[in-house]
Amino acid sequence: TWLCSKPDRKDGNAPYPESLPAVSNQSKEEFEQEARLALAYKLYEMGRLTSGQAASLAGASRVQFLQASSRFGVPSVLWDAEEITAEFADPNRDV
Repeated sequence: TWLCSKPDRKDGNAPYPESLPAVSNQSKEEFEQEARLALAYKLYEMGRLTSGQAASLAGASRVQFLQASSRFGVPSVLWDAEEITAEFADPNRDV
């Protein structure tokens, strides 16, 4: 998979019970990769990371990260009401 291929990150360890990969029917590597992806998407969704920062954590390009976001239930564009209003306020703006 293209995600998590070569993340630009400092290695960190998050403790988890040894049984989790087995109960989720995954290898240790698959489980840790999916956990890293989940962390990247959740931090992006919460507004803690930009899409570029989250993509780096996931080991993907920004475009790949945003294209795959729907698979994780995260919108690729996270606008608040003010940003939506500003974006569509001028009907004559260049598209």
